[in-house]
Amino acid sequence: MNQDLFGHAPLAETERLGDGAVLLRGWALREREALLSALDEVIRAAPLRHMVTSRGFRMSVGMTNCGDLGWVSDRRGYRYTAIDPLSDKPWPGLPPVFHALAGAAAVAAGFEDFVPDACLVNRYAPGSRLSLHQDRNERDFAQPIVSVSLGLPAVFLFGGLQRSDPASRVLLSHGDVVVWGGPARLRYHGVAALAEGVHDALGGYRINLTLRRAG
Repeated sequence: MNQDLFGHAPLAETERLGDGAVLLRGWALREREALLSALDEVIRAAPLRHMVTSRGFRMSVGMTNCGDLGWVSDRRGYRYTAIDPLSDKPWPGLPPVFHALAGAAAVAAGFEDFVPDACLVNRYAPGSRLSLHQDRNERDFAQPIVSVSLGLPAVFLFGGLQRSDPASRVLLSHGDVVVWGGPARLRYHGVAALAEGVHDALGGYRINLTLRRAG
């Protein structure tokens, strides 16, 4: 598995979402079977769970991680850890296909030498949503975010640098990849409540892979 597989994948469309932000339509479709197989292995090793916020609210999105670091949330707040708190073991390793996809997509968006060490896996059921937020728990904001959509379509909310800024609504489909960094790195973003549907590979769910350089 290498970046060339993704670098030469046919794209239906490439859209600029703003300075430093690019939507790569269908970028992940060429290796979708390998992505889904690797995803199954990650979830078997570190099952999805509904984390809670520091205020004790249960998140509607099921989550797990792979890579050297994993993002967690509990009463102590948001942070990255090297150990899965459910199993007291390291998170499963970052699958090569995830690594290759993230690196190639980052290059396609204009960000060289992106090497992710963390991948947050989010599973959305109908009605699940993710409120507007910034990704601020990483050490190096010079590194971009690579977000991969699988399964049911969803509306991605892409705001500005202030929570009060208006957010554009971008429909994401199976295989779409969004990359944002540089001047867009700290833009607020989220996902609108997922509509009901059935996807031929993931049934009634949407999976999002968010790859970052966290450490």
